Amino acid sequence: MIFRQVRKEDLEPLVILENKAFTPEEAATKQAFINRIETIPDTFIIAEEKNQIIGYVNGPVLSAPFITDDLFDQTMPNPVSGSYQSILGIVVAPDYQKKGIAGMLLRAFEKQARAKNRLTVTLTCRESLIPFYQKNGYVNHGIAESQHGGIEWFNMDKML
Repeated sequence: MIFRQVRKEDLEPLVILENKAFTPEEAATKQAFINRIETIPDTFIIAEEKNQIIGYVNGPVLSAPFITDDLFDQTMPNPVSGSYQSILGIVVAPDYQKKGIAGMLLRAFEKQARAKNRLTVTLTCRESLIPFYQKNGYVNHGIAESQHGGIEWFNMDKML
Protein backbone atom coordinates (compact mmCIF):
# COMPACT_ATOMS: atom_id res chain seq x y z
CA MET A 1 0.00 0.00 0.00
CA ILE A 2 1.16 3.50 -0.79
CA PHE A 3 0.02 6.93 0.35
CA ARG A 4 0.13 9.72 -2.20
CA GLN A 5 -1.32 13.10 -3.08
CA VAL A 6 -4.59 13.17 -4.97
CA ARG A 7 -4.59 13.53 -8.78
CA LYS A 8 -7.31 14.73 -11.17
CA GLU A 9 -7.82 11.24 -12.56
CA ASP A 10 -8.83 10.03 -9.08
CA LEU A 11 -12.16 11.88 -9.25
CA GLU A 12 -14.54 9.08 -10.30
CA PRO A 13 -13.30 6.40 -7.86
CA LEU A 14 -13.33 8.99 -5.05
CA VAL A 15 -16.96 9.92 -5.72
CA ILE A 16 -17.91 6.22 -5.73
CA LEU A 17 -16.14 5.60 -2.40
CA GLU A 18 -17.68 8.73 -0.86
CA ASN A 19 -21.17 7.61 -1.80
CA LYS A 20 -20.60 4.16 -0.30
CA ALA A 21 -19.47 5.70 3.00
CA PHE A 22 -21.98 8.50 3.50
CA THR A 23 -25.69 9.09 3.05
CA PRO A 24 -26.73 11.18 0.04
CA GLU A 25 -27.38 14.13 2.37
CA GLU A 26 -23.89 14.07 3.89
CA ALA A 27 -21.74 12.85 0.98
CA ALA A 28 -19.57 15.40 -0.78
CA THR A 29 -20.75 16.17 -4.29
CA LYS A 30 -18.72 15.55 -7.41
CA GLN A 31 -18.25 19.32 -7.70
CA ALA A 32 -16.98 19.48 -4.10
CA PHE A 33 -14.39 16.83 -4.97
CA ILE A 34 -13.36 18.72 -8.10
CA ASN A 35 -12.90 21.85 -5.98
CA ARG A 36 -10.85 20.00 -3.35
CA ILE A 37 -8.66 18.26 -5.93
CA GLU A 38 -7.96 21.56 -7.70
CA THR A 39 -7.64 23.77 -4.62
CA ILE A 40 -6.20 21.67 -1.76
CA PRO A 41 -4.33 18.72 -3.29
CA ASP A 42 -1.63 19.29 -0.66
CA THR A 43 -4.09 18.16 2.05
CA PHE A 44 -5.76 15.31 0.17
CA ILE A 45 -4.08 11.93 0.72
CA ILE A 46 -4.94 8.76 -1.17
CA ALA A 47 -4.31 5.20 0.08
CA GLU A 48 -3.69 2.98 -2.92
CA GLU A 49 -3.06 -0.74 -3.30
CA LYS A 50 -2.43 -2.49 -6.61
CA ASN A 51 -3.33 0.72 -8.50
CA GLN A 52 -6.73 0.85 -6.76
CA ILE A 53 -7.84 3.63 -4.42
CA ILE A 54 -8.77 1.97 -1.14
CA GLY A 55 -9.10 5.06 1.04
CA TYR A 56 -8.54 8.76 1.42
CA VAL A 57 -8.49 11.66 3.83
CA ASN A 58 -8.93 15.31 2.93
CA GLY A 59 -9.70 18.72 4.33
CA PRO A 60 -8.73 22.37 4.13
CA VAL A 61 -6.67 24.35 6.61
CA LEU A 62 -8.89 26.60 8.72
CA SER A 63 -8.40 29.87 10.56
CA ALA A 64 -10.79 28.68 13.32
CA PRO A 65 -10.43 25.54 15.45
CA PHE A 66 -13.64 23.76 14.37
CA ILE A 67 -15.42 22.90 11.13
CA THR A 68 -18.35 24.98 9.88
CA ASP A 69 -20.93 23.79 7.34
CA ASP A 70 -19.87 26.25 4.63
CA LEU A 71 -16.61 24.29 4.25
CA PHE A 72 -18.47 21.41 2.62
CA ASP A 73 -19.41 23.60 -0.34
CA GLN A 74 -16.54 26.04 -0.78
CA THR A 75 -12.83 25.43 -0.68
CA MET A 76 -10.14 28.06 -0.23
CA PRO A 77 -6.40 27.52 -0.83
CA ASN A 78 -4.40 26.42 2.19
CA PRO A 79 -1.98 28.82 3.89
CA VAL A 80 1.65 27.75 3.69
CA SER A 81 1.92 27.13 7.44
CA GLY A 82 0.08 27.48 10.73
CA SER A 83 -3.67 27.41 11.46
CA TYR A 84 -5.87 24.33 11.95
CA GLN A 85 -5.87 21.29 9.68
CA SER A 86 -9.40 19.96 9.21
CA ILE A 87 -10.65 16.59 8.07
CA LEU A 88 -13.80 16.82 5.98
CA GLY A 89 -13.68 13.19 4.94
CA ILE A 90 -11.84 10.01 5.79
CA VAL A 91 -13.03 6.89 4.01
CA VAL A 92 -11.80 3.33 3.60
CA ALA A 93 -13.31 0.99 0.99
CA PRO A 94 -15.61 -1.64 2.57
CA ASP A 95 -13.33 -4.58 1.63
CA TYR A 96 -10.39 -2.91 3.39
CA GLN A 97 -12.06 -1.84 6.63
CA LYS A 98 -10.99 -3.20 10.03
CA LYS A 99 -7.37 -3.49 8.82
CA GLY A 100 -5.95 -0.33 10.39
CA ILE A 101 -6.00 1.73 7.20
CA ALA A 102 -8.05 4.59 8.66
CA GLY A 103 -5.51 4.92 11.48
CA MET A 104 -2.65 4.91 8.97
CA LEU A 105 -4.39 7.64 6.96
CA LEU A 106 -4.79 9.70 10.15
CA ARG A 107 -1.10 9.34 11.00
CA ALA A 108 -0.04 10.30 7.47
CA PHE A 109 -2.32 13.34 7.58
CA GLU A 110 -1.06 14.35 11.02
CA LYS A 111 2.57 14.00 9.91
CA GLN A 112 1.90 16.28 6.95
CA ALA A 113 0.12 18.79 9.24
CA ARG A 114 3.05 18.82 11.71
CA ALA A 115 5.46 19.52 8.86
CA LYS A 116 3.40 22.63 8.01
CA ASN A 117 3.29 23.76 11.67
CA ARG A 118 -0.47 23.32 11.99
CA LEU A 119 -1.81 23.73 15.54
CA THR A 120 -4.29 20.84 15.53
CA VAL A 121 -6.09 18.40 13.32
CA THR A 122 -9.82 19.03 13.74
CA LEU A 123 -12.85 17.07 12.58
CA THR A 124 -16.50 16.35 13.21
CA CYS A 125 -17.79 12.80 13.51
CA ARG A 126 -20.82 10.76 14.42
CA GLU A 127 -21.12 9.66 18.04
CA SER A 128 -20.38 6.05 17.09
CA LEU A 129 -16.90 7.05 15.81
CA ILE A 130 -15.80 8.93 18.94
CA PRO A 131 -14.04 5.84 20.44
CA PHE A 132 -12.02 5.33 17.22
CA TYR A 133 -10.77 8.91 17.23
CA GLN A 134 -10.11 8.88 21.00
CA LYS A 135 -8.01 5.74 20.51
CA ASN A 136 -6.01 7.78 17.99
CA GLY A 137 -5.41 10.64 20.42
CA TYR A 138 -8.32 12.95 19.57
CA VAL A 139 -10.28 14.83 22.24
CA ASN A 140 -14.08 15.09 22.16
CA HIS A 141 -15.33 18.68 22.57
CA GLY A 142 -19.02 17.80 22.47
CA ILE A 143 -21.81 18.41 20.02
CA ALA A 144 -20.82 20.52 17.01
CA GLU A 145 -22.79 23.42 15.60
CA SER A 146 -22.69 21.65 12.25
CA GLN A 147 -26.04 20.58 10.81
CA HIS A 148 -24.45 19.00 7.72
CA GLY A 149 -26.66 16.27 6.30
CA GLY A 150 -29.13 16.68 9.17
CA ILE A 151 -26.87 14.64 11.47
CA GLU A 152 -25.66 15.26 15.02
CA TRP A 153 -21.89 15.73 14.82
CA PHE A 154 -19.24 15.94 17.51
CA ASN A 155 -16.21 18.25 17.45
CA MET A 156 -12.91 16.49 17.97
CA ASP A 157 -9.31 17.58 17.66
CA LYS A 158 -5.75 16.52 18.29
CA MET A 159 -2.99 18.88 19.30
CA LEU A 160 0.13 18.56 17.16
